[in-house]
Amino acid sequence: MNNLNSILLEGNLVRDPEISYTPKGAPVCNFTVACNRYYKQGEELEEEVSYFDVTVWNRLAEVCKEYLAKGRGVRVVGRLKQDRWEDPEGKTRSKVHIVAEHVEFKPRPAEKPAVAGQEAGEAEAAGETEDSRASA
Repeated sequence: MNNLNSILLEGNLVRDPEISYTPKGAPVCNFTVACNRYYKQGEELEEEVSYFDVTVWNRLAEVCKEYLAKGRGVRVVGRLKQDRWEDPEGKTRSKVHIVAEHVEFKPRPAEKPAVAGQEAGEAEAAGETEDSRASA
């Protein structure tokens, strides 16, 4: 039986997404999301920013590469994955990132009045997960 491993975050991309392909041709898209948290410290309003690396697989990866860009708002639903490796000095290293299973694109800010009506509401893209890439 699997244990619960689920995450939901909302924020903005800090740079344009990057796409690559596995040797079998499965698309993999990576991007980083900044999430802001505001709180009061005495009378001062403080801001804390956290940065999360996100990995998206297969068709959803291609959709993310096409429609996302630096500054675009997203909501990501997925799971945490820990990668471990040994560095050149022989030390064990690790990194936790998010494997997205669902990505919602937040509306783009209107650049010109004519553009504002082209994308109303949230555009939603759902795709395959990392586990289904074996067949790709």
